[in-house]
Amino acid sequence: MSVIIADADDDRVPPEIVASVFYSATVNDNLALVVAETVAGRLRLNWGNAGAVDLLGYGLDDLRALPLEHLFPSLRGGELKLLLRRERTARMTLPVRTASGATVEALVTTTPSPGGRMWTIRILSTTNEQERALRATADAHERRFSTLTERSPVPTLLSEQGMRLAHVNDAFCTLVGRRAEQLLGTGWIGTVHEDDLDAVIEQVSAALGGEEVETQARLLRDDGTVRTTIIRFAHLFTPGVGAGFVGTIEDITDRLAFEAQLAHQANHDPLTGLPNRTLLAEYVAGRFTPGDGALACLFLDLDDFKVVNDSLGHTSGDELLTEVAGRLRSAVRPGDLVARFGGDEFVVVCEDVDQAAAVALAERICAELAQPVRLGGVDVRPHASVGVTVQTAEHASAEELIRDCDIAMYQAKAGGKGRITVLDQRAREDARDKLRLVADLRGAVERRGITLLYQPIFSTRTGRPVAVESLARWMHPERGVISPAVFIPLAEESGLIAGLGLLVLDETCRQLAEWMSRMGSAAPPRANVNVSALQLDANLPPQVADALARHGLDASRISIEITESALMKDPESAREVLHQLRDLGVELAIDDFGTGYSSLAYLRHLPVNCLKVDRSFVAELAHGHAEIASAVIALARSLDLSTVAEGVETPEQAAELVRLGATYLQGFGLSEPMTGEQTAAWFASSGERTR
Repeated sequence: MSVIIADADDDRVPPEIVASVFYSATVNDNLALVVAETVAGRLRLNWGNAGAVDLLGYGLDDLRALPLEHLFPSLRGGELKLLLRRERTARMTLPVRTASGATVEALVTTTPSPGGRMWTIRILSTTNEQERALRATADAHERRFSTLTERSPVPTLLSEQGMRLAHVNDAFCTLVGRRAEQLLGTGWIGTVHEDDLDAVIEQVSAALGGEEVETQARLLRDDGTVRTTIIRFAHLFTPGVGAGFVGTIEDITDRLAFEAQLAHQANHDPLTGLPNRTLLAEYVAGRFTPGDGALACLFLDLDDFKVVNDSLGHTSGDELLTEVAGRLRSAVRPGDLVARFGGDEFVVVCEDVDQAAAVALAERICAELAQPVRLGGVDVRPHASVGVTVQTAEHASAEELIRDCDIAMYQAKAGGKGRITVLDQRAREDARDKLRLVADLRGAVERRGITLLYQPIFSTRTGRPVAVESLARWMHPERGVISPAVFIPLAEESGLIAGLGLLVLDETCRQLAEWMSRMGSAAPPRANVNVSALQLDANLPPQVADALARHGLDASRISIEITESALMKDPESAREVLHQLRDLGVELAIDDFGTGYSSLAYLRHLPVNCLKVDRSFVAELAHGHAEIASAVIALARSLDLSTVAEGVETPEQAAELVRLGATYLQGFGLSEPMTGEQTAAWFASSGERTR
């Protein structure tokens, strides 16, 4: 005796089982079965069992010769095709013609063979009026459902009773890559991923109980691929049959993949593929436990990266960043995170390392980075400054840990390129204090908490005040007076200088307009406003013009002071900006002249009106050294420029500067800086004294 075991992947039924089923169907008087096939383009019956002979009254030979359409008189060409589907089982309640010519109401179920040329047809007679009515209602429901959903692009399931499907549409068959006959009954459950099956069954049970529910589930396609879907179940009651459900399926696989792609793009650097600053913060925050001390951060900044960009181009710069990212990945431990912080800055985060191990890792990274890489035909050896910070009990948050390794990196930069520096606690406190001061300065600028004092400038010819210089002052609510030598560089470093400069310009113009309104001709004729090197761009001329227009001032009432070093950062651009300012009608002065490295030949082409003699040269007069002050004054005279000598402290200095030919004098020895109100009173009294 031989035993045939069907392969799990082979849906063919063993011959023994086919023979047994076929024999049972043949001898079963209660089951009417016929087989139809397409012969020469015509549909004919080629076999029937004893149940079909009893129900229909035909002999077997008559039955085999019978055209199929004769058996179903109510169906016409197109309708017959709906019953004989090549790809799925179909079911209809139809009148069936018997041998006597009478019709019998019956439930007709057709099942196609795999080849699609032969159908097994089961005919079940409805025996009483109630059953016929209920069955007709159920059939009507199913026909409507089939008609509505068959060609719908939405994958749809229909169960008339329990978990067993009565109908699936083409869209669902396409989704799972299986034929309808494989899915009907409980076959569809085999398409649900085993990890999601319990949830699907639970939701089906809820739907059978009358609820409308949905669940996310993975469906297994016949080719082994997986589709992620949302299945929505709605309750369905079929008269004469019972509770079932309608299920609609939304394939969200592509949407989830797109969302995952967007999430990856939002959290990763597009150039290097490394996690970006956002993901870095989330990663550290997720592993940070205050006081634990389990994390270490390495902050790397490539040395001379700008040289690569400027000399070899940005494409080579991008190649270098990509190469560095790859080397960092290969140098760190498998569990360490490498992130691109921005620009040429990278961060490595390690767990369960002490300071010595973190420094050793930094040394290994630097050695790996220093290997040559060929860019644009040139061998480049990348080097980095590395700041190392190991978590301590003082770190209250993940943000503090990352900020501290940033501070350590800047300490490494300050100590020289290519260095590894562990965070110095004193420098840490200084840096944090600086951050707090920056935040306070930002608030002061936004609230216009920066005040102005005005120091008079005197003519050496008449001895009378002819202008004032606007001087920014900051009174901190807790720290008291903050020197301009502190907060001006701080504003430049932190990006606040533009706002601060606009505040000083606007407030100076407002004060000039107020003085003119109150004092008339006794008001200060002009105000000098200092401009930072970072303000010296194409935005400055329109900003000056707007401020003058806003307060109704003539351009001659303003003089813009720019340091010599600011002019030499980008001479050509600076000259263009100065020409635009002169076209407005404002005066221009070079501040701190002689302290920088400007070209005297270049100076001849700048549209300036005045040179300011630096206070350090004026101070030398007290020691008998008048050479530099004399040279600056003589140079200005030869170029037909006026001069302002700053920092005049004594009558002797004033007398010597007059003798040397200075045009104007300014300093504490002549007048201290004053508030707007004090300046108005001082100029008023000065005018009375000179009458």
